Amino acid sequence: MSQPGGAPYPVPPGYGDPSQAPPPGFNMGYSGQPAVMYQPAPTGPAPGPEYGGPPGGISPAPGGPAVPVGVPPGLEYLTQIDQILIHQKVELLEAFIGIETNNEYEIKNSLGQKIYNAKEKNDCCTRNCCGSLRSFDMKIKDNMDREVIRLIRPFRCSCCPCWLQEMEVQAPPGTTIGYVKEDWHFYLPKFSIQGANKETLMRLEGPCFACNCCGDVNFELKGKDGDTPIGRISKQWSGLLKEVFTDTDNFGIQFPLDLDVKMKALLLGACFLIDFMFFEKSGETNDCSSVFS
Repeated sequence: MSQPGGAPYPVPPGYGDPSQAPPPGFNMGYSGQPAVMYQPAPTGPAPGPEYGGPPGGISPAPGGPAVPVGVPPGLEYLTQIDQILIHQKVELLEAFIGIETNNEYEIKNSLGQKIYNAKEKNDCCTRNCCGSLRSFDMKIKDNMDREVIRLIRPFRCSCCPCWLQEMEVQAPPGTTIGYVKEDWHFYLPKFSIQGANKETLMRLEGPCFACNCCGDVNFELKGKDGDTPIGRISKQWSGLLKEVFTDTDNFGIQFPLDLDVKMKALLLGACFLIDFMFFEKSGETNDCSSVFS
């Protein structure tokens, strides 16, 4: 195209040169901000290092819907998945001499790629004297070491139905998005998933015997009416020797893909509360509950 008079318009430097194009996986718009990272696919461009790819790799960002307004920072990835795997790391000190250490977990997607890391913050006395009833502050961080969720569990005695278990979930840290609260029942483990104002949004119901006996243990996720199944938290059997000598656990969480991302974060909190209540064995001989019995 030419200017009036036949002179060509000046061509900006790099125009039409493929080497000057923005790198794949980044927003092509005016803002210049990185595009939302999507779940890595088994095939296609190599995923970035934050999802298990080689150093220097860039996370693929195929076309998709924009992140909904109101998603807490760092939880954008949860909008694109409908299941999470949680693996507790084996602590050698705990496995060999029985001293309870801070629990640490890897949170993975369905391909086994780590998306978050969770670590309990507690002191040695509380861990080894109060056992599974202990209070704790747990931080969940993304692969760039940014804290995206905080779980706060106060101490609750197990001998009184007036002191039911509860956990507060914050995302981002400092902003409460909801609670996971135990509901009293004669023999079934039941929980309410509550919003920031403690209104019940969903319910969880476990089996009569929630223990490491011989197989998977399922906690059914239902609507607030308690009748419609919409998902599940499963404690997965990891083998006899591992179950006997350590209290490391594997969990799976299934939920609707379009479930509000804050509810997905609350289910993460529910999973950790369930782990401590039913599957944390170390330190039970000196459990704080004996003080109140």
